[in-house]
Amino acid sequence: MTCVKVVQTQLSETEYKLLAAYAAARKKTIKDVAREAIRQTILRDEADPSDPIFRAFPFTRKKGRITDGSERIDYYLYGPDR
Repeated sequence: MTCVKVVQTQLSETEYKLLAAYAAARKKTIKDVAREAIRQTILRDEADPSDPIFRAFPFTRKKGRITDGSERIDYYLYGPDR
């Protein structure tokens, strides 16, 4: 069974009213919208602009065709040491 932790925080009256109104408008509990907000904050889906995948094309400067690109993608993107 998964271990569940309880998290508490303090909100101003205004923050609480805004949170309660937000939850009510979406027909969700405050607990659910707080959990969703936490997930969105810590699990941001952001791309790392320095990732070589964004500088990878073309894979080679040589003329010709890479026939094993899908099998050796890590090699072509990150080099032989990875």
